[in-house]
Amino acid sequence: MSYLESIGFFGAFLTGIVIGLFGGGGSILAVPIFVYLFKLNPVLATSYSMFVVGSSAAIGTLINIKKKLIEYKTAVVFTLPALVSVSLTRRFLIPNIPDTLLSFESFDITKEMGLMLFFSSIIMLSSILMMKKPSTKTVTKSSTKKNYGLLIFIGLGVGVLTGLVGAGGGFIIVPALVLFARLTIKQAVATSLIIITFNSLIGFSTDLSFLKMEWSFLIAFYSLCLLQGFLQGLIFLVTLVNQP
Repeated sequence: MSYLESIGFFGAFLTGIVIGLFGGGGSILAVPIFVYLFKLNPVLATSYSMFVVGSSAAIGTLINIKKKLIEYKTAVVFTLPALVSVSLTRRFLIPNIPDTLLSFESFDITKEMGLMLFFSSIIMLSSILMMKKPSTKTVTKSSTKKNYGLLIFIGLGVGVLTGLVGAGGGFIIVPALVLFARLTIKQAVATSLIIITFNSLIGFSTDLSFLKMEWSFLIAFYSLCLLQGFLQGLIFLVTLVNQP
């Protein structure tokens, strides 16, 4: 095992910490770790990221089912179009992107570079949105009707985003659920996890038809991510047992 690979596996544990603390955001660490430390092709890296993010979100979903925080009707309305777009993106768009996007006299922008540039842009957009001051207006579930039509449109966009860069899209899903489905923050976060679970894992399963997976490596990486998840689960069980 090389020095960079050792750092990469330590990064897997850090990825689990990020997912455990924030319920998402694992792709922000996972994709660069796969590409720059394990030297994987960005297409394969985004596929592995979907597996890691989707599987981790599934654990959070199981906990939220017990807490009864998930708004299932809204999740279905958002998830179905997202599943369609992520599957089409991974099956048809990604394989058909040309190997060379732009060519200059002494420099070419390749498909791999384009994907990483797009991924970087998404990270920057996410950071800008998170730094904005939240609105002081309080949105209640009864204030206006749910805008399911717009949620379907956003779901399609999130599916394309997940398919291209392997990100769950939580930074888009949560605000959309609060603004257009009129969910509370807790409900939006819980509902976003079940959306991310299906979105990411369906995208990953689509890749099985045309990408060769190194399962031993992927399971080893994800096992380190799970260490933090197991700790979170134990804390949750202890809290549940000690409830009066």
